Amino acid sequence: MVENAGCVGQKTARNIRRITIMSLQLCVLASGSSGNCTYVGTDRTGILIDAGLSGKETQRRLEQLGLGMANIQAVCVSHEHGDHTAGLRVLNRRHGIPLFVNSATRDILCRAEGAGELSWNIFQSGSAFPVGDLVLEPFTVPHDAADPVGFIVKAGALRVGITTDIGMITERVVDALSGCHALVIEANHDEHLLENAERPWSLKRRIKGRLGHLSNEHAAEMVARVAGPHLQHVFLAHLSADCNRGELALQTAVRTLKTAGHHHVRVSLTFPDRISDVWRG
Repeated sequence: MVENAGCVGQKTARNIRRITIMSLQLCVLASGSSGNCTYVGTDRTGILIDAGLSGKETQRRLEQLGLGMANIQAVCVSHEHGDHTAGLRVLNRRHGIPLFVNSATRDILCRAEGAGELSWNIFQSGSAFPVGDLVLEPFTVPHDAADPVGFIVKAGALRVGITTDIGMITERVVDALSGCHALVIEANHDEHLLENAERPWSLKRRIKGRLGHLSNEHAAEMVARVAGPHLQHVFLAHLSADCNRGELALQTAVRTLKTAGHHHVRVSLTFPDRISDVWRG
C-alpha cells in the first residue's frame, strides 16, 4: 500500500498490479558521501533509488545510459541524509517525478527548507508497492536515521537488492537479500585504514557502530551469506574516500565469495564521480 501525501493530507492508492517482465537493468549513477543514486528499470519503467546528485548531474549520467528524466517514474528514498536526498526538490518540482518515502523519513524532510512543498507518496516499511511494472519491497536496515530502509526491486522473476547505508548484518536483511540476481551493498571502510585515519574518535566509533557503516569484511560476509545460484553481480557501494581503497574492497569480496564456493559471482565497484558497470538481467 502507498499513500499520496504532502506534509498534510493523505490519499490511499489501491489495486496493486503485478506484471511479469523478462528484462531488468541496474546501474549505480553515483555512490559515496558526496551523493548516492541508483537506476533500476525495465523497457517500460525506470526508477531511481535515492537522489543525492543535482538535477543536472542526474540528467547527465542518465544520458550515458541512453535515458533521460522522462524515463524515470519514481524516486524511492532510503533515508533522509543529504547525500541521498539533495536532488529531490528539483526532480519533483521541475521534472514532476513522484517521490516515494516512508512517513518517518518524510516528516524529517518536511522540516527541511523547501521540502514542505513537495508531494509525497508514503509507503510502509515492510510492505510491497508497485511502480509501473516494478514491485518494490522496502525492508528495515540498521543505520542512524529516522526509519532507514533497503529495497528489493522485482520485475517478474528478476530480483535486485539495494542497501547502501547499513551498520550491521541482521537476519532480516539477510532474508530480504537472499535470492537476488544482483546486489548493491555498502563496503564503506577497511578496518585498518579507519583505525589509523586522522578522524575524531567519536566519528570512528559512529562509523564502526551498529548504526554506522559496513566494513569490507562485514560486507563480504553478508554477500557470501546471501549468495546462491541466482546471484550474478555484486556492486560494492559507498566506499570511503580516505578509509578505503577499491582494490581492498574488491579483493575482500572476491576472496570471501570464492572461499564460500561462489566462483560465478561478478564483483565490481561504484564511484562518486562516474557511473558503474551496468547489470542486465
